Amino acid sequence: MTTSRIALVTGANQGLGRALVEGLAARLGPDDLVLLTGRSQERVSAAAREVAALPDTRSRVEGRILDVTETEAIAGLADDLRARYGGVDIVISNAVARLLPEESQSARADEFINVSNTATHAILRSFGPILRPAGRLLVVASSLGTLGHLDPRLHHLFDGASLEQVEYAVESWRGAIHHKTAEEAGWPRWLNVPSKVAQVAAVRAVAAERREHDLANGTLIASVCPGMIDTATSRPWFSDFSGAQSPADAARAVLDLVFADGVDPALYGELVRFGRALPWHDGAPLTEQDGLLTP
Repeated sequence: MTTSRIALVTGANQGLGRALVEGLAARLGPDDLVLLTGRSQERVSAAAREVAALPDTRSRVEGRILDVTETEAIAGLADDLRARYGGVDIVISNAVARLLPEESQSARADEFINVSNTATHAILRSFGPILRPAGRLLVVASSLGTLGHLDPRLHHLFDGASLEQVEYAVESWRGAIHHKTAEEAGWPRWLNVPSKVAQVAAVRAVAAERREHDLANGTLIASVCPGMIDTATSRPWFSDFSGAQSPADAARAVLDLVFADGVDPALYGELVRFGRALPWHDGAPLTEQDGLLTP
């Protein structure tokens, strides 16, 4: 069977990732392939079977094992897809480590950073070069990813940074956590804030290098904020959930961006929420969440 388009979603067993896979499988065609990835063979296989059996599913759906904390595994999957299909058309990086307020931020730092940031860097490096013309490479972040959510002392680490400089900043942050100097240097306690800023900065760095070529061939690289989603993971962090969405609702705006005709230059390389770019320098340091945290 000839495969027309190849789509890949990481962190796709449940929640938003699962909803993104379902939406892709419903919008793509019979010759297209959606790859659903995760770490557990049992859960990945079950999720792929369940999505394939949905009445709205039109494309083929397959499960692939991928531990995003293993950068060699990410590179290996990219090499395999290049060899089999000549590249990919849609990549959505969605993996995140669940973190609760009562858990020690410092004890969970390595896992959280590896899943959210080291993996993002590896996906950008491995899948950017095999993205076909008119492709889409999106990193799921959040509105916390704007620079203003960090202490101004840290802005220079990410503003206008290259991917290598973002990686250095992330590892400096990781080291400061382990040496118990992070708060003194201005890093917030809540791991999610520096992590999201770094994700957006990494996307901006790669996009800056590719912008002219990508816009010429209709390719989009961006980070996306799906908005607040009502899940067990997010509920402990916020007091007002009146505007929260279901995963299926949150996936809709992301998929609309994937399937939009052409590329709006105003969105290229930016953090996009509901079809609009969020200003990179906006935001203010958070205080509500720090009061919930175990250091």
